[in-house]
This record gives sequence, structure tokens and C-alpha cells, in this order.
Amino acid sequence: MDRSSEIKRKTKETDISMLYNIDGVGNYNIHTGIGFFDHMMTHIAKHGFFDINLKCLGDLEVDCHHTIEDIGIVFGKCIKEAVGNKSGIKRYGSTIIPMDETLILCALDLSGRPYLNFDVNLTTNRIGTMDTEMVEEFFRAVAMNAEMNLHIKQLEGKNNHHIVEGIFKAFGKALDEATLIDPRIKGTLSTKGVL
Repeated sequence: MDRSSEIKRKTKETDISMLYNIDGVGNYNIHTGIGFFDHMMTHIAKHGFFDINLKCLGDLEVDCHHTIEDIGIVFGKCIKEAVGNKSGIKRYGSTIIPMDETLILCALDLSGRPYLNFDVNLTTNRIGTMDTEMVEEFFRAVAMNAEMNLHIKQLEGKNNHHIVEGIFKAFGKALDEATLIDPRIKGTLSTKGVL
């Protein structure tokens, strides 16, 4: 069963192409023009064992907002397309990731009901050329377009780089768990029969 997706999206603000393979090995080729964000996306690939090829040309002369939000939209759509009818998947994924002084919880449900709970305290406006407020906007776009219920909570942490990196690593691991095929599951893991 092929669980990959490829989406291209072009607007007056961004030109994005993304190839996402759930059953990968953590290979990535990511170029968004935002160095720190590239670094964060590699963590999703590596820690989720996903193969991700991502290229974005965005209006970075304005700021990073359109690029990061639109990539979130495309990534969410890729996730939704790749899981298909969700037959046999575990559906839920959760993890707690430590990174030095930081501790991040991420829990998600590929429920078909989009929701984001983002409980994180970032104390600097920017890391590299990425506005820190875009971390929440990225995951909101992913959650809405993948139609997932997503909770991200900072349990501990002071260093903003560690906090954000912990979030992206935790998301990768939680999404990996949720998308795993469990042979015990016949159809979808829902009493309704559909997700």
C-alpha cells in the first residue's frame, strides 16, 4: 500500500511543492529559505521516520509568515491524503520529549475533527530569521488541514531554541505512532466505523 502524497500549491505569495512518505526512513530534502525552519522540518522527518521533500519560494522580503503558514497548509493536506481512509492505523499518538532543561508533550488524534491546543511560552520574538509566533501558526495550519486533534504543551523549558526543537521532534514522534499500521485493527479504530 502506497502511503505517500505529493502536493503543489502556488499563490501570489508562495510556490510550494511537497512530497511526503509516511513509510519512509527519515530522509529529507528541505529548502524553504528560512534556515531555522528548515532545521525544524528535518526533525519531523528524522524522528517520525518520514521521507520529506519540500521546496518553497515565498515572499520572504515581506516576512516569514506566508511561507511558514502555507507550508503548514500543504503539509496538513499531505498527511490527510497519505493516510487515506485511515484503515488499520493506530489513530492516536503521544510522546513526551526532553531536551536539556525543556520537556514537551505532544498528543494527537487523526480523528477528522481539527483542533489545536498550543500551551507554550516563548519569550523571544525570533530565532534566526523565523518569528517564534509562527510555530503556533504552523501547527494550526497543519492541524486544520490534516483534520487532526493536536495538543502541544510545554511542561518545562527556558531556552526558546530547545522549546521549539522539542516541539517539532515530539510532533514527529507522535505522528509516527498515530500513522503506524496495527494488524489488530480491522477497518478504522472507531465505533462509528469511519474517521
